Amino acid sequence: TETEGEYTLTYRVSDSWGNEAVAERTVEVVDEVLPVEGEKIIFLTFDDGPGPYTEKLLGILDQYDVKATFFVTNVRPKYQTCIAKEVRAGHAVGVHSFSHEYRKIYRSEAAYWSDFNRMNDIIKKQTGKPVTLLRFPGGSSNTVSRNYKEGIMKRLAKQADAKGLTYVDWNVYDGDAGETTSPHQVYKNIIRGVKGRKKSIVLCHDVKSYTVNAMDRTIRWCLAHGYTFKVLEP
Repeated sequence: TETEGEYTLTYRVSDSWGNEAVAERTVEVVDEVLPVEGEKIIFLTFDDGPGPYTEKLLGILDQYDVKATFFVTNVRPKYQTCIAKEVRAGHAVGVHSFSHEYRKIYRSEAAYWSDFNRMNDIIKKQTGKPVTLLRFPGGSSNTVSRNYKEGIMKRLAKQADAKGLTYVDWNVYDGDAGETTSPHQVYKNIIRGVKGRKKSIVLCHDVKSYTVNAMDRTIRWCLAHGYTFKVLEP
């Protein structure tokens, strides 16, 4: 009971006639939830979609009346229509990237804004209006962009501010972009990350099946422990 994890307990009983029965149950041991005064807010954010698992995710979110923020791409164009579904369901949408190819978008400021505008045009086509919310691929402090243009992130951040745009990073990461492919581990990473925080911006990816498969359990835990889900706004 002192070690966090999921355990299977097996019960075996028998009577004096030699009859036996076996039953199993799964028990989860979690860290103590740290007390936080006031409202505890979680902003669930999903990058890189829409994709083949986005529809399933929307169904899970709808089941619990939870709203999320989607930073979208055109990497999988046949799923473009999911963007309109996200907005109609009350979720927030922001630009992530049209191509999501670092070597292309970070070779110059002009290249980045060209990519941004192409994605925003798709959002406008799907929803009727462009957005002013964005998430830079890799985040605003990524170091990969230095391979293509030194200092470009600082300049892009200033330009975004000047254009009246809001860029958003995160303070909780679910580990689904290379660290794990386990729904249970995604769940654990999120729970561990939001504990003790009054405001959590959680980075997830709706193009990962294991991430979407972790959401039902994650949302149920968060709601049961007094967290409120909200969408990011510009």
